[in-house]
Amino acid sequence: PQAKYSSTSTTMPELIRLLGGNDTPSGISVYAKDFNTKEDMLSYMDAWNSAVEKARSAYYEENGTYDGYDGPTEVSYSDTVGTLMGMVNTILDAITYVLVAFTAISLVVSTVMIGVITYVSVVERTKEIGILRSIGARKRDIRHVFNAETFIIGLCAGLIGILVAYLLQGLINLILTPLTGIAGLAALPVWQAIIMVCISVILTLISGLIPASAAAKKDPVIALRTE
Repeated sequence: PQAKYSSTSTTMPELIRLLGGNDTPSGISVYAKDFNTKEDMLSYMDAWNSAVEKARSAYYEENGTYDGYDGPTEVSYSDTVGTLMGMVNTILDAITYVLVAFTAISLVVSTVMIGVITYVSVVERTKEIGILRSIGARKRDIRHVFNAETFIIGLCAGLIGILVAYLLQGLINLILTPLTGIAGLAALPVWQAIIMVCISVILTLISGLIPASAAAKKDPVIALRTE
């Protein structure tokens, strides 16, 4: 018989079992000793369910119906730890995206400021540019001078940033390890540090292209007259 005790229909034997009137277990809790073992268990159950689905399909193809099927049945499971880890990863991803956005804004601002500083350097060294041109320096030589300066600025800025990051990494881990019991929460791999230095150099070179081009186009006669 069917009885409506909620928004879904439940049979009387199922209701009795849920209320504890039947010793038939309604579920089994399995605890893995580590994450690797948990993944192995999930893979095994997924493989079992896939085999059951194939058996059901074979029975249906043979009989044209699922009625009377008495073969193996699927294992319904819930990965509580996996669900919690998924929620934590979602939160961490959101925080990462926010930090990346702030970092991108900082990079844009720093790129503009480096371009302004390079342009100011060009304006202040107009006479020096005129002297270099008068003794035989070509336009591309002048451009190379300012490009080299921006390259050095970007390289030094990147190296200083990486050094500060590694110092803060040690300090943060020193504080968080006793509080959380997890070592190495803050980490900056070497390959990521190298990529950051390269990005710093590329951005500074890009920001210095226009000022360097403006310096190369200056008329040496007018530049020599500048005080």
